[in-house]
Amino acid sequence: MSAKRSLTYSDAGVSIEAADRAKEQIKALARATFNERVLTEIGSFGGMFDARFAQMRAPVLVASADGVGTKLKIAFLTGVHNSVGRDLVNHCVNDILTQGARPLFFLDYIATGRLAPDVVAQIVEGIALGCRENGCALLGGETAEMPGFYSDGEYDLAGFIVGIVERDEIIDGRRITPGDVVLALPSTGLHTNGYSLARKILFEIAGWRHDSYLEELGMSVGEALLMPHASYLRPLEGLLAQRLVKGLAHITGGGLPGNVPRVLPAGTSVRIARGTWPVPAIFELVQRVGDVADDEMFRTFNMGVGMIVIAAAEDESKIGAHVEAHGQKCFTIGRVIEGERAVIIE
Repeated sequence: MSAKRSLTYSDAGVSIEAADRAKEQIKALARATFNERVLTEIGSFGGMFDARFAQMRAPVLVASADGVGTKLKIAFLTGVHNSVGRDLVNHCVNDILTQGARPLFFLDYIATGRLAPDVVAQIVEGIALGCRENGCALLGGETAEMPGFYSDGEYDLAGFIVGIVERDEIIDGRRITPGDVVLALPSTGLHTNGYSLARKILFEIAGWRHDSYLEELGMSVGEALLMPHASYLRPLEGLLAQRLVKGLAHITGGGLPGNVPRVLPAGTSVRIARGTWPVPAIFELVQRVGDVADDEMFRTFNMGVGMIVIAAAEDESKIGAHVEAHGQKCFTIGRVIEGERAVIIE
């Protein structure tokens, strides 16, 4: 009778060796984002960050978590994995920026059925790039191999960010009043929202492939859907301490109608004029091919607006000039009016 072979973790589909190879690649990428406040190496049970902010009067920490959604499906189709990590960082940076916070450090979570070290390295390459561009440290994270939980070649991705703001510089929308201007910083495309509907229309209804080149887009469908989620930190950070910005709204899931009311105080609404900003061709294509109603388009997609800035009318030109001097377009698209936190798009 032959001896019974001992089972190993690899028999259950988990490769410790692959995880170790991935960690070595991750360490080098993360180390390139470190600054003097990072007190630990990647691989510690917890990431340590020096929290002494003696130069600040009353520092407040701001934290947020998010994912990339089904934009990941485009990464799977195209085999391009080094952009979704950057999208993730920029999305999280924008979320805390709406309260006036600058990022300090970032954590990531990558889960997959079968760990492919090269793919993980590509994902983290994008995360590290996003961290460097936004001046935050990639402090740590988790890479989980979960056989049978994800389809082959697929993974999930989430990010967690911590930033800081002076208490008296927090942007909370309380100073917004009727007559204020509504400015729009344009998006590069879908950013990280509306992909389930866009994929259904472009791939199922239209029957295009990710590598189908469309003259209307000037690129392939996959390239258009992988356009990066922009960060608005650099164009806006010089304005934060000046208290010129009364409100910021990151236009993500829910679009303009779902996100702008989150920063409006009681007694105010916003009226937005269509045609006052450029709408990328991808949105017009999706709407035409899918026969999608205007209301549905505006509550599902950002429609070409990545960030809304609300400010006093007398500061409009100063803000616009500052933003454009930092390489970002800025459009006046509406006004604050009396109302109860509604967004009226005309």
